[in-house]
Amino acid sequence: MTLQYHTPLSAEAQLAAGISQPQTLAMADRVRFSELDILQHVNNKAYLDWFEVSRVAYFNRFCAPHFEGKAPPRNVLRNANVHYVKEMTLGETYIATSHVISFRRTSYVLEQQIWAGDLRCRMTGVMVLRTPDGASGYPFPDSLTNYWTQSEGACFEG
Repeated sequence: MTLQYHTPLSAEAQLAAGISQPQTLAMADRVRFSELDILQHVNNKAYLDWFEVSRVAYFNRFCAPHFEGKAPPRNVLRNANVHYVKEMTLGETYIATSHVISFRRTSYVLEQQIWAGDLRCRMTGVMVLRTPDGASGYPFPDSLTNYWTQSEGACFEG
């Protein structure tokens, strides 16, 4: 099977690539030379970059449309817990995934993973929405929390 890079993958493509449970957003890419460290495996910072690309794509695709007609929020990574599972090397194709597991009034928990045949890295990040000026929290529209609950199985932790 040939994966399309930088394009959201279907549930079938995710399963065929070895992801145990399809995720809301999954996009493939490959390891580049510039992402290697002196030991010739992927530098830890590269995983954070991959998670950021996936996180931004997830927000733009699944969250931003719920704010149409409203001032756009600031979407801020408050904290992250990263677990490096297995090293990666030059040229490997990987898939970065993102989905929401829980939310509150102005924050949500995003689970992200890197797969390359098997799980290589995972991150759980707390994301906070702020008003455009950054002065205060920005509550989620009901349409977005309904989407998370119904489509992703996320739970409200309020």
